[in-house]
Amino acid sequence: MIASYQQAFLAYLEESLTERVPSTLYEPANYILGLGGKRIRPVLALLTADAVGGEFKSALPAALAVEVFHNFSLVHDDIMDEAPLRRGKPTVHEKWNANTGILSGDVMLVMAYECLNDYPPALFAELTQLLSKTAREVCEGQQYDMDFPLQENVSQEEYLKMIRMKTAVLLGCSLQMGAMIGGLSRSESEPFYAFGIQLGLAFQLQDDYLDAFGDPATFGKQVGGDIIENKKTLLYLLALEKGDEAQRSKLMDLFTTTPEDSTEKIEKAKAIFRSTGADNSIQALMETYTQNALKEVEKFKISSEKKAAFKAFSVQLMERKL
Repeated sequence: MIASYQQAFLAYLEESLTERVPSTLYEPANYILGLGGKRIRPVLALLTADAVGGEFKSALPAALAVEVFHNFSLVHDDIMDEAPLRRGKPTVHEKWNANTGILSGDVMLVMAYECLNDYPPALFAELTQLLSKTAREVCEGQQYDMDFPLQENVSQEEYLKMIRMKTAVLLGCSLQMGAMIGGLSRSESEPFYAFGIQLGLAFQLQDDYLDAFGDPATFGKQVGGDIIENKKTLLYLLALEKGDEAQRSKLMDLFTTTPEDSTEKIEKAKAIFRSTGADNSIQALMETYTQNALKEVEKFKISSEKKAAFKAFSVQLMERKL
């Protein structure tokens, strides 16, 4: 079932990636959209529209909207993080330059809203309000993420709030859009949004874990990127909480350095994550949020068969099999 949604979305995306001028503006947008990825957000929109009794193809424009918005945010995030790779390929600013990345990202934000133009006026208004609320929260989450390296102390609660805004709300938005297109009201679709939040938190914590311990061949991004950038991820915060004075001091010192070759720094940080048990703790939290998401599925007023599809999606996502 999930594969059929992916195929339908990819066909729709392919139709949408038309050549426009100036090519220097649109080619980078088409490049990032064509790099692949799991297409989690569009698949969730299609799955939900179908599950609540709608025609899943009617959710394709909204699915494209959230995917274009997501990729717009990645282009700008990669510039801010000076990231060299995205999905195993050069980032837009590396392949072109930062100015091109900024402007191409800007036009992608406009394109995301244009995707919703075909919906009836009342539904269009609801969808754009939801997307605007989500977009604002994503920007706020990104700002918190940028602020944290400058803060002396970051609490675990602050970090979880940041990833909720930066990552989870867009999953929630995708699901709620699909439910609304499928015929539910904004209030009736709230359980789907709540499911997306819990799944998004689990997914981002998994991403943080894989950033340190993932396989470079399959992760698609530079392994150890968060350590290189001195990001106070939950792995870092858990290590500080669980470590002894010597481990905490060593870790904090490491996260004040920016060596030209970061290989040794990455390995030392990972060793502390392991020795303090931070690696096991974050995996336990990932499982907690995944179970929370599965509990939300039970609140859906859909058939058991449809609920099973959401549960299967959650398990496959957290095993990175999508």
